[in-house]
Amino acid sequence: MPDDPDTETVVVRTYVPAYQKEAWESHAEDLDMSQSEFVRSMVQAGRNGFESSSVQPRSPDATPGGSGLETQVLELLRSDTYSWNELLEAVSDDIETQLEDALDSLQSQDQVRYSGRDGGYIYVGGDA
Repeated sequence: MPDDPDTETVVVRTYVPAYQKEAWESHAEDLDMSQSEFVRSMVQAGRNGFESSSVQPRSPDATPGGSGLETQVLELLRSDTYSWNELLEAVSDDIETQLEDALDSLQSQDQVRYSGRDGGYIYVGGDA
């Protein structure tokens, strides 16, 4: 990234499932952000997480720099003030979305299904 980035804004479009857009809208509203600002912040936080884990070597000490969580927290705090609970929600929402996407995918591949009788998701086989 250059020292003096071009600050002109441009349109970027993506297509996501309706449930995901609704979740993003709700989360953006909770954070008092526009949907555009929310998506931009989350994409940048995600990119920073990938960059830090793939570029920086893992540190053997107790404070490794590779998880990306510190980067995500800093990115959030650069734009606003967050309480502990708000930060927890902001960083944990991504894992919830990833888990939901993984379960949706595994169910569509007939590898897992939800069983009310068993009280949760169960493995049913199938190949990925």
